[in-house]
Amino acid sequence: MGRRRQKVVHIPKKKLPKFFSCPRCGKETVRVEINREEGGRAVAQCSSCGLREEFTIKLAQDEVDVYCMLTDRVYANLKRTPITKAKEE
Repeated sequence: MGRRRQKVVHIPKKKLPKFFSCPRCGKETVRVEINREEGGRAVAQCSSCGLREEFTIKLAQDEVDVYCMLTDRVYANLKRTPITKAKEE
C-alpha cells in the first residue's frame, strides 16, 4: 500500500498594474516612466487631466513607489490650499 499523491497547488504571482488611478480626476490613466540612466529620474503623468510630476528616485524604488510619492504630493497640496466657500446671500 502506497501513500496518496499530494495535490500540487500553484499560486499565481501578482503583477503590478501598467496604469494607476489618478488622485486628481479618479480615472485609471496615470502611467509611470522610470529612466535610471539619467540619475534616477521618474515621470508620473495622467493622460486624462494632464497631471505631470517629476521625481528623483533611488535604484531600489519602482513604479509603485513613484505613484505613492505622486499621491502624497497631490494630497499635501490639497491640504495647503484653503477651500473657499460660496457666500450665501
